[in-house]
Amino acid sequence: MTESSIDSQWNGPVLTLTINGPQSRNSISGPQFDALRATVIDAPLQGARAIVITGAAGYFCSGGNIHKLKESAARPRAQSAAGTDALNAMIRAVHDAPVPVICAMEGGAAGAGASLALACDMIVAAEGASLVIAYVKVGLSPDGGATHFLRSALPRQLAMEMCLLGRPMPVERLHQFGVVNEVVAKGAALAQATDLAARLARGPAQAIATIKHEVNTAPRNDLLTHLALEADGINRARYGAEAAEGLAAFLEKRKPDFPSA
Repeated sequence: MTESSIDSQWNGPVLTLTINGPQSRNSISGPQFDALRATVIDAPLQGARAIVITGAAGYFCSGGNIHKLKESAARPRAQSAAGTDALNAMIRAVHDAPVPVICAMEGGAAGAGASLALACDMIVAAEGASLVIAYVKVGLSPDGGATHFLRSALPRQLAMEMCLLGRPMPVERLHQFGVVNEVVAKGAALAQATDLAARLARGPAQAIATIKHEVNTAPRNDLLTHLALEADGINRARYGAEAAEGLAAFLEKRKPDFPSA
């Protein structure tokens, strides 16, 4: 079976990454983990102001290749753990990217694909899509931050339902809890996510990077620590070109034209 590729397409400052392996519903493993991580890290240096991650042929990502997972048990544990390390590195790259990362989900996401979707800053999903954390059905526990992201966003009992029963969770239900930002007509997820990414790409890049860092670190900071972090962020920003343009545009009742770099 041919492995999935990570295809790149630029649309101005928006970079779209497509997991392309329709034969396996866009499964991913070590090579794809590494390729996607490297591309996400490099993208801002190449001028990306926003990133969209999607899957080919009407499905987002089915997660790890089951055949490779089974074969990994025959290898030394340290060697098999390298695959998990590569997955975690990809998840961190997406989560920590200084630009917004939008998931465009058709069909659904399972396993590591679900973790990848949850690591994105926003999820635009098509009607009828679902998120599946089905490790338990093959005697495994989740990886790639799945339980972290779900427990941060969902009531404990619903996160348990997803992980202990392993059944698909419709995006319509996840939308009710804010895990999915928008539910759109089938076939429209990529276009809507690209429009959202383009809107974000026109925004103030440094302010957006700071906001991402503040939102991502808030759960582990106490109030005093986070107040200091936010104060440092706004006090640095107020002397920059983005704030100068944004404040001037507000006072002049026009749309801001933020610096491109």
